[in-house]
Amino acid sequence: MKKKALSVLSIFALTGSLLAGCGSPAPQAAAPAQPSGSKEGASAQVQLEDTLVVAGNGATVEKLMKDEFFKKFNEKYPNVKLTYVSGVSTEIVAKVKAQKNSPQIDLTIVEGGEQEKGRQEGLWETVSATDIPNMKNVPADLKIKDDSGVVVNFTPMGITYNTELVKEKNLPVPTSWNDLAKPEVKGNITMTDVASNFGRSTMIMLAYANGGSEKNIEPGFQKMATIAGYMPTFAKSAAQLQQNLQNKSAAYTTWTMARSLTQKETGLPVEFVFPEEGGNIVPNVATMVKGAKHPQAAKAFIDFLLTDEVQTAYATKLYYNPSTPVKLPDDVAKTLEFDRSKVVNFDYEVLSKETSNWLDRFNKEIAPNTGK
Repeated sequence: MKKKALSVLSIFALTGSLLAGCGSPAPQAAAPAQPSGSKEGASAQVQLEDTLVVAGNGATVEKLMKDEFFKKFNEKYPNVKLTYVSGVSTEIVAKVKAQKNSPQIDLTIVEGGEQEKGRQEGLWETVSATDIPNMKNVPADLKIKDDSGVVVNFTPMGITYNTELVKEKNLPVPTSWNDLAKPEVKGNITMTDVASNFGRSTMIMLAYANGGSEKNIEPGFQKMATIAGYMPTFAKSAAQLQQNLQNKSAAYTTWTMARSLTQKETGLPVEFVFPEEGGNIVPNVATMVKGAKHPQAAKAFIDFLLTDEVQTAYATKLYYNPSTPVKLPDDVAKTLEFDRSKVVNFDYEVLSKETSNWLDRFNKEIAPNTGK
């Protein structure tokens, strides 16, 4: 992507408080000293351990992390050996929980809902700007509950549609969450179930669009029952959603703007819609695992993720909105715009408490409706 003149991407009020193995420790490597007030690294005079294990999403996120971020971090801290453990957020949090008595992961980057589950399980250390100076650049509206992590980027949820197929079949361009339940779109939808954030957020937003919320989910279940009848089955992964859009077995899906823009750049003819009722944002939260073996390296890496260089790379390479007021190329800033006044703030404590119940009910009442 060609860089144009820089412009400031303002971070508006977006959401309320949002809520593999490594070797034995070796002699610690000294962190290079930093100038006073530097934004380029935490723990300037603190010695970093010689190992750091980071867990986060796979695919394009993993590639950017390994190919660029790890290399840049090692330019500053060459003695820190970096290991990446890839997986979806649910898997990562489950792995950290299983290793609670002997953590093998130092730092995770997971979605906000899963981060909140981990917070309730007591899996994360408290973080602060004392150890992670660049935290001061993250707006208060992106603050994580109990300072149990820090948002490193975010992206809105919405509807994505295949422009070619919509034109070929003379299907409606979606503007509302309720458009997914219209009879004319039957046979043209692919979605995940509520075990995935994509399906869960959609059901909650369908509730909001019909007078409910995460605290009154009934309208969401009613709409999902209708939508289930429009599909042969619920997709099991984001990769399957992508495949269904690509082979034109479906015209519509629900996922994030970042994923939609990334796929569009690869040539998939899709457009993203932030529905008129609004939608939630999906924050990616960096957390330090409680009892991590390499805490100083973890703090330095989180601080590194909040530097202008990394925040810009998140935006230009993966189309994530940065969590700090970093300057972006004009075209990227424009591409990442959406109506921030319509952001819906989910109560992640409610989601954490109710998701398993929703999934049980979904499997009994909604999933059996597919293909009918």
